[in-house]
Amino acid sequence: MFRITLTSTLAAAAVAVMAATLFAIPSAHAQDAPEATLIVGDPAKGKRVFNRCKACHTLDEGGPNRMGPNLYGIVGAPFGHLEGYTFSANLLELKAEGRIWDEATLDAYLKKPKDVIPKGIMSFAGLPKDSDRADVIAYMATYGAPVAEDASMPAE
Repeated sequence: MFRITLTSTLAAAAVAVMAATLFAIPSAHAQDAPEATLIVGDPAKGKRVFNRCKACHTLDEGGPNRMGPNLYGIVGAPFGHLEGYTFSANLLELKAEGRIWDEATLDAYLKKPKDVIPKGIMSFAGLPKDSDRADVIAYMATYGAPVAEDASMPAE
């Protein structure tokens, strides 16, 4: 296996573009339309939406847990992946089932947390706007995205 490493600035820019392209969230009205309408998240707008989360969460690598866990690397991570944070028993049950924080799960959770983790401890009511959820997911994806692997690169 080979890895491509990027500077943090270049990696953040690349992830922002990938997030805007890859983390498209279906619109709430998609079931009414003959073709699905997609809302593409904008990381810059997501940064503003994330301000609502800052009282309880951080995004910096190695950042502290607050009332809620640090969210660095959350997009694509398994439930309960963070060491040193006490998750609810309900979340740990879902972790044991192999649940992943993919963009669809994050979208559902951010819309109404109790629909995803019914006995969870997060008191946040949710983000009702599809665009806000898509934007904040795209923004969070710029923090701690997986390292790309490329078999065409020589081993170091």
